[in-house]
Amino acid sequence: MSLLELFCDVDDFCVAAETTLSANTIGSGRQKPGPKSGLCLSEIMTILITFHQSRYRDFKSYYTQYVQVHLRKEFPKLVSYQRFVELTPTALEGLCLYLYSRLAASTGIAFIDATALPVCHNRRIGRHKVFACLAARGKTSMGWFYGFKLHLVVNDQGELVAFCLTPGNVDDRKPVPQLAAKLWGKLVGDRGYLSQALFEQLFAEGVQLITPIRKNMKNRLMPLWDKLLLRKRSIIETINDQLKNVSQIAHTRHRSVTNFLVNLVAGLLAYSHQPRKPSLNLSADENALLPVLM
Repeated sequence: MSLLELFCDVDDFCVAAETTLSANTIGSGRQKPGPKSGLCLSEIMTILITFHQSRYRDFKSYYTQYVQVHLRKEFPKLVSYQRFVELTPTALEGLCLYLYSRLAASTGIAFIDATALPVCHNRRIGRHKVFACLAARGKTSMGWFYGFKLHLVVNDQGELVAFCLTPGNVDDRKPVPQLAAKLWGKLVGDRGYLSQALFEQLFAEGVQLITPIRKNMKNRLMPLWDKLLLRKRSIIETINDQLKNVSQIAHTRHRSVTNFLVNLVAGLLAYSHQPRKPSLNLSADENALLPVLM
């Protein structure tokens, strides 16, 4: 998607959601005292999303070296970098509503996973203050961290279906009922989601939770289709890797909670606009067989 197409899509959404956005959002409600911004809400949102589609590692370099140099014609009322940082929190509500509008529907096959979002190095936990009352210590297969967990659900096309953010010490299984509220069919996860109580709860709501078994558990019969889906669980791990290493949703340079959330939501939006996503690439005939396989 080109910059013009992205801006038109964002601007159309902002126009449609103008009555929903709060008074803190630029362009709606009573304005705060002080100079008015030359950038409208849709322009701010577009710049934030395109940063996560670029190859820049930090937003300051992207804004000062690319936006202010090469995008003057596209954004004729650009402000300084410091002023843009001050305007960034005003776009949070619009970004969140825009992301929810872009969530895909369930297709009968979904993958779930949680990924760590550290906010500081483990050696600096004792003196970290920005997320002192929100973040928590957690542990993944890669070791201990201090921060949050991003829980994602994607369908077989690699599209975002549901997401939520929790402190790092929250069990991966706790937000699953909420995330699976609009799902149907099969939900594939790793061993961290293994729970008989959770399986029965989801099964009563029309969702079959599929997970590998632990080494100390008795073997059980499993349909071939379910085994094949377990082998394809790497799809959501690939998506998490892209979000961290391409969209830059995880870094330890945040100096405010709001900017952390803006960075996260804009990164998810950048992924949702990605033309080619990791997917099962099921054919039309295979899609027609899904209700039978369920």
